[in-house]
Amino acid sequence: MASREVEVSGQLVRLCIEAACESRDSVERWRRQRRTLERLPSPIADALLGRLLCRRLVYPSFLELFKFTVEHIDLSGENYVDEKWMVYLGAFRYLRSLNIADCYRITSSALWHLAGMTSLRELDLSRCMKLTDAGIEHLLSIPHLEKLCISETSATAGSIKLLSSLANLSTLDLGGLPVSDLALSSLQVLTKLEYLDVWGSKISDKVAATFLKFIKLSYLNLAWTKITKFPVMKSLECLNMSNCSINSVIKENCDKAPLRKLVFHGSSFTDAAEVFSHIDAGFLSFLDLSNTIIDNFGFLHRLHKLEHLDLSFTMVDDNSVELIACVGEHLRHLNLSMTKISSLGMEILAGNVPLLEVMTLSHTIIDDVAIAYISMMPSLGILDLSYTNIRGYTNQPDHDQARVLSLPALQNLEHLKKLDLSGTRILDLALYPLSSFKELSHLSLLNASLTDDCLPHLSSICKLVDLSIHDALLSDHALHSFKPPATLKVLDLRGCWLLTGDAVRLFCRNHPQLEVIFDLHMPLDMATGSNICTSSSRSSPQILKSKRQGVKSSISRSRFREDILDQRMKYSREELLSLQHSSPSSPHNLRLEAQALTRR
Repeated sequence: MASREVEVSGQLVRLCIEAACESRDSVERWRRQRRTLERLPSPIADALLGRLLCRRLVYPSFLELFKFTVEHIDLSGENYVDEKWMVYLGAFRYLRSLNIADCYRITSSALWHLAGMTSLRELDLSRCMKLTDAGIEHLLSIPHLEKLCISETSATAGSIKLLSSLANLSTLDLGGLPVSDLALSSLQVLTKLEYLDVWGSKISDKVAATFLKFIKLSYLNLAWTKITKFPVMKSLECLNMSNCSINSVIKENCDKAPLRKLVFHGSSFTDAAEVFSHIDAGFLSFLDLSNTIIDNFGFLHRLHKLEHLDLSFTMVDDNSVELIACVGEHLRHLNLSMTKISSLGMEILAGNVPLLEVMTLSHTIIDDVAIAYISMMPSLGILDLSYTNIRGYTNQPDHDQARVLSLPALQNLEHLKKLDLSGTRILDLALYPLSSFKELSHLSLLNASLTDDCLPHLSSICKLVDLSIHDALLSDHALHSFKPPATLKVLDLRGCWLLTGDAVRLFCRNHPQLEVIFDLHMPLDMATGSNICTSSSRSSPQILKSKRQGVKSSISRSRFREDILDQRMKYSREELLSLQHSSPSSPHNLRLEAQALTRR
C-alpha cells in the first residue's frame, strides 16, 4: 500500500512539473511566488529546474529563484552557458553538484564566481577548452570538493600539482592533460582518492610505484600512456591499460589483484600469461582484449566468472574456442568479430553458453552451418552476423541442387530482439522465416541482391520497431504496396537507389507515424514546392518524418551544388537495372551512355 502511494505521489509530481513548464506564460504565472519556491524540497526543485532547462525556459537571472533549494544542476553541452550564468550559480546556498562539461563559453575568469562555495562537492569541467591554469587556481578555494573532472581542458602540469591541496578529493579526472611524473607524484597526498583517470598523459614507469600509494583507489585509467608495468593493488577493481606496452608487473603486499573489469584494447604483452597469473580469477567479470597481439589464449581457462568478453580483431581461431567454452557458464556478452572463427568454432561453443545474451560475429567466415549451432544458445537477444558468408540456406549433402532454408533454426531463440544481416549474401526467399520471429524488434539488411519480393516477408514481423534495408533494388510500386507492421517506428532505406523522392513522400503521407531515412538525390531546382530542409553535412542521412497535423512531410537532404545533376537521370529504369551489375568500362555500359546522351 505504501509503495502504491509513493508511485501515485510521483506521478502527481511529474504532472505538476509538466504543467509548470508547459510554456513561458505558465512559468510567468508562478515565478513570482518566491516564498513557495524557497520551500520546495530539493528533489522537486532539481526536477523542476532540469525540465525548464530542457524546454529552454531559463535565463541567468531566473536562476535566482532556485538558489535556496536546488542541489544538482546539469548544464553539460549547453553552448549558451557563460560567465553570466556562473555569477548566479555562485550564489546558490546548497548546490552540491554542478556539471558544465562541454560548455565552450566557460573561461577561467568565469570560475572565479564559484570560489569559496562551501556546499559544492562535485564539479565537471570536462572539455571546457578555455579553462587554463588561472581557472584551476580559483577551484582551490572550494574546500569540500570531492569530485573534479577537468579532462581535455587547457590546464598544464603546473596547475595540476596544485590540486594536492584539495584533500577531500575522491574522484579526479585528468584525462588528456599533460600530467608529468612530477605532477603525479605531488598528488599521492590525496589519500582519499578512489577514481583516477590520467589517459593520454606524459607519465612513465618512474612513477608506477606511486599508484600503490593510493590505498583506496578502485578505478585507474592509464590508457595511451608510457606505463609498461601492470599494477597489482588490493583495492583496484577497474583498470584500463588500452594501447599500452605491458612488459612487467609491479606489486606491494598483494599477490593477486581482485579486478572486476579489465580493459587491454590495443595493448601488447611481453608475457600475457604472467600478467594474468597476478589477477584473482574469482572476481574478473569484464575483459576487453580487442585488437591485442596475443598468440596464446591459454590463460582464459582460469577466468570462470567472466560475463563480458571482447576478443574482436585478435588471432582467436577455432582452436581457441574450447578455452572460451570452458568459461562460458556465466558469459552474457561475447564479441568475436574480425577473428578467424568459423562454423566449426560455433559447434564447439554450442551448449556451453547458456546465459549468452549478445554475440557479435561480424566479418568472420562463418556460414549457414553455424546457424544450427547458434540456435542452441537459448538466451541470445542480440545477434550480429553482418559481413559473414550467411546465404540463408544450406545445400543437402546428397543433392547438389536441393536447398534448405537455414534461418528457421533461429526461431528457437525466444528472446532474439536484434538481428544484423548486413553485408551477407541472403536472398529474398531466405527472409521468409523471419515472419514467425515473435520478439524480433530490430532488423538490419544490406544487400544489393534484395528486391521487391523481400518486403512482404518483412511486413509480417509482428513486433518490428526498427527496419534497415540498405542498397536493395526496391521499386516505387513495391514501397507503395508495402504494409509496415503496426509497431514499426523507423524505416531506413539508404542506398535504395531505384526509389524516387516522390514515392518516399507519398509513403510518408500514408504512414505519418513512421520516421523514414532516405538518400534523396535531386538537384535543388527540382525541389521547388517541396518542404525541404538542407542539412549542413553532405554525408548525413536524410530524415523524412510526416507531421501528424497535416499531410506535409519534411525532407532533410544532403547539400548539393546547383550545377551538378544526378547522373542517373540520363537513364531509364531498365537501363539502370542493367548498369547495376555491369562493369564501368564494359562496352554495354558505354553503349547505354551513348544512347542516353543521344536522347538528351
